[in-house]
Amino acid sequence: PSPRSFQPNGAGEEALWCEIKELKRKDLALDQEIAQLLSEGYSLEELDKHISLLHEYNEIKDAGQMLLGKLAVIRGVTTKQLYPEYDLGLSD
Repeated sequence: PSPRSFQPNGAGEEALWCEIKELKRKDLALDQEIAQLLSEGYSLEELDKHISLLHEYNEIKDAGQMLLGKLAVIRGVTTKQLYPEYDLGLSD
């Protein structure tokens, strides 16, 4: 059972309605952002490709961060201390 199942009916139902309202707000905001990008001349295919490339980039970055973390543990230093050695900025 979820934690919501232990809430009084009114409180759990109200929380769900708030969550639905927030999701609808986010959906509308995303629709507006997509419409804006389309009006700027981007195509849906370009947007899909861009999103796909961002996912791939994030997966590669996560793998790199994991490797840096393991190397830091082996060397007994912090990950931050390894950044200059590999010419990485703290925002990388």
